[in-house]
Order: sequence, then C-alpha cells, then structure tokens
Amino acid sequence: MTMINKNDIFEMIEEEDVKFVRLQFVDLFGELKNIAITSGQIHKALEGKVKVDAFHIEGMHDLGYDSVYLKPDLSTFAILPWRPQHGKVARLLCDLMDMQGNMIEESPRYILRKVMMDAEKRGYSFDIHPNCEFFLFLNDENGHATTHTGESAQYLDVAPLDKGENARRDLILTLEEMGFEVESSHHEMTPGQHAVDFKSAQGVRMADQILTFRTTIRTIAVRHGMHATFMPKPRTDLPGSAMRVTISIYKDGKNIMNGINGERFSKEALSCAAGMLEHQKAMAAFANPIVNSYKRLKAKFFAPSELFWSTTDYYAPVLLEVGDQDNVYMEWKMPDGASNPYLMLAQAVAVCLEAIGKEMTPPGENEKLGMLPATLMESVNAFKEDRFLRSICGESYADAYIRGKEAEWERYSREVTDWELQEYLRRI
Repeated sequence: MTMINKNDIFEMIEEEDVKFVRLQFVDLFGELKNIAITSGQIHKALEGKVKVDAFHIEGMHDLGYDSVYLKPDLSTFAILPWRPQHGKVARLLCDLMDMQGNMIEESPRYILRKVMMDAEKRGYSFDIHPNCEFFLFLNDENGHATTHTGESAQYLDVAPLDKGENARRDLILTLEEMGFEVESSHHEMTPGQHAVDFKSAQGVRMADQILTFRTTIRTIAVRHGMHATFMPKPRTDLPGSAMRVTISIYKDGKNIMNGINGERFSKEALSCAAGMLEHQKAMAAFANPIVNSYKRLKAKFFAPSELFWSTTDYYAPVLLEVGDQDNVYMEWKMPDGASNPYLMLAQAVAVCLEAIGKEMTPPGENEKLGMLPATLMESVNAFKEDRFLRSICGESYADAYIRGKEAEWERYSREVTDWELQEYLRRI
C-alpha cells in the first residue's frame, strides 16, 4: 500500500476541491460516528487536535472519558463519490486519544491494531476475506422502511427478476472509486438478498472496508428508493444474512495452513480450528452481538447451531477447506452483519495465535461438542467467563461491553412483541 503523508492530504484536498472532511470513528459497540470539519481545519485535524464530546458516545462516559481527541489514519482518506462533485466531501477514519494524547485502550480499532501488531511480531500475516450479505427492501410512499422486497429473484438471478441489480452495480462502482477491490457481487438465494465479496486484506484495513461498505450501500440504496439492512434475520420466512469470513495465515510468504507430507492440513490449521471451537461461545457475543442474531442461527438456513468443525458440513461454524492452488483456508460461519468488525476480527486473529502457540489439537472432524448459544445473554455470559478473550479486549472494555449488552437484553425482555399479542391476546 502506498504511504500517504500530510502533504499528500493537503494536495488532494486542493486538487479535488474538497470543502468538507468527515472525521469518522466507531464507538465501543462498533457504531460509526463522525464530525464534519471544513477543509480549512484539516491542518488542525491532522495534528490530532480535533476534540469531540464523549459524554453521549455510548460507553465512553462510563469509562471516564468526557472528551476525546480524533487521530486520523491518513491511509483511509477517500472522497465520498455520492456527495456533491463541486465542493466535494472526503472522509478520514480516526483512532481515539485521551486528553493527554495517549491512545484510548478501549477503542475497538486500536484493539485490533494491537492484535495485528502482535501477529506481525511473531512473523504472521492474516489474509481476511469476508462475504457480506444484506437485504434490499422497498420504502413505502412516505419513505419509511418496509420488509417488502418487491421481487421473487433467487440465487444468481438477473434483471428484471433481480430488482436490486442497479443498486448493486452503483455500489460496486462507488466502492471502486473509493479504492476498494471487489471480487464479485450477486443476488443471493432468497428475494431481496444480495452478497458482495471483497478481495482479501489485512486486519485493520479489512475492518475499515467492512465499515465503509455498510455505510455506502445504505446510502446508495436510498437513491434507488430502497433501504439496505444488515439485520441478521429481518423476516421470519426468509433466510438470514451472514458475514462469513475466510482466513489464511502466512509466514515468510508461505501459507502455513497447507498440509505437508501428504496431509491435507498443517498442524497450525488444525490448531486454529481447535482454538476457534474452544472460544466460539464467547466469541458469539461479538460475532453475533444483537438479540436478532440468534434468530438467524436458530433458523438453520445454512446457519450453524452446533459446535464442531468440518471439511464438508456447511452447518459447521468452523470449516477447513482447500482453495485455489491447493491453498488451505479456514471459513468462520458465525459472524453476521451486526458484528463490530474490529472486535470480531481481533478475537479471531488472537484466538488463532494462541492456538498455534499452544499447539492445540481439535476433536475429531464432525464430532459434536454441544450447542452454540441460543440467545444473546448465553453468549454474553460465556464471554464473562472467557479470561483470554477478556484480556484481548481489556478488562475495562469487557466490563463496559457486558453492561451495555445486559441493558440491551433487559430492554428486549420488557418489550411486548407482536408475536405475543397474536399468540395470547384473544385466547387468554
């Protein structure tokens, strides 16, 4: 990747007639936030001197942060193609600093950065390749979101059956303008559902791309009279949306997951599978972080519900597979589009590093080890007890995350749902 310095940013802003720059960051739960500055303030921003009030940023005040400084990552500078082309708008993704100029340890982006630095020190690089699924639903006459697709298209169908084809094309062109490399896109198996495959990338860069992708498709969809959602299970009668992640691990330029001496898989690949199974229940608190996530997992439309690894069973949460040129990769099928990409990837990489270091051995292929969490609180409780994953996030972050998810579950538990009214109102 070409290194970008401050002078490059200044030149691009002038040459592209950029008038506003959005300084973007994520809160503790992976929600994208931003503050807009004029291009005249870019010098101040690049010095890390733009301060934001953290009191109302979820979780930050509980950790003792009333204000934070934004430290832009220069490599993330991009023009937003959907904004005006005269007086353009750009964005920079930012890390968070405290009032003393120290990196905030609880920042999800910084947590992932530390894990990737640890991997690099050990001589490993991780190629990460997500498959992102989402739904395009119609808006009503008032512009409000519905759950109607307006189509009957299925897997790999084309227009006119595929009503989202134009939106998907605009999405890909927009992402390419922003520097993304998209391998493919297509209509998925059920009406209104679509999938996009990115070219593989390293940890922080890939998490940034996932975050940007989500924002971009939501914006593009509005222009086509639709709304895009990554909600894992928006309709009972349709399959849910996943964000399957494949991981390949390299050392000295070689894929260390490839088998030797006639074996299909290396001991490192098998160790990774073992580590993922060891921590899977707790990892679900981040890979599947909302109440609705578990309705996708229970539905069993190619979604995992039992804990095991496999090479052939597509319902396994962890698969070891052989791809092009006999390169081995691990496919992790748990994550969905509600996940915080920084924490989700940080945990996966850290777990693989731990497993390789301990030379962990998995159980037999297709050997069932029990059920995966059936609810958000089951996974949160598993995370409470997982000392290793807590150490990766940091205890203060872990405690704040648990408090936030317990509050979310309590809100859900108090809610009277339409299902309850339909099931009980007339007969009880």
